[in-house]
Amino acid sequence: MRITRSAQAIAIAAVIWAATPAIGAELPSVKGEITKVDASAGKLTIKHEPIPNLEMDAMTMVFKAADAAMLAVLNPGDKVNFQADKVNGQITIVKVEKAK
Repeated sequence: MRITRSAQAIAIAAVIWAATPAIGAELPSVKGEITKVDASAGKLTIKHEPIPNLEMDAMTMVFKAADAAMLAVLNPGDKVNFQADKVNGQITIVKVEKAK
């Protein structure tokens, strides 16, 4: 059986889509408080409420930041709303904003 280039492209796109974490609107917004910002490591420590999509209870833990730019505007003590997902096997903050 011969696979055409278009069928191959569709198969590759399906694999990429399946491996891509859910984006923004599909992820729950979680409340938390920044306890540490480690810009050199690209990580945030957040005391947070439960994260339903990761089946995670409330706790304080270190997260990888998807974008280093988000670290520049956050400080310990900031109240935030964030979205987290597994990206390449690591639990990662994919969106964060200061709580209003």
